[in-house]
Amino acid sequence: MRHVFIRGIISLIWLAAAVICGMSGSLEMTAIYIVLGGAFLYSAYATWKKEKGGKGGK
Repeated sequence: MRHVFIRGIISLIWLAAAVICGMSGSLEMTAIYIVLGGAFLYSAYATWKKEKGGKGGK
């Protein structure tokens, strides 16, 4: 379960970088950071859902 939290934290870091780049005007990097943050967030969610279902909901 620890890797789910680590992926979640990494996704928040990427999304924070996207916000900072968006405010500074670098739209290309903003798009890249949003994609990376979304990929990590999706990965964390999918793993969390898989582990939750596999253990009987505990």
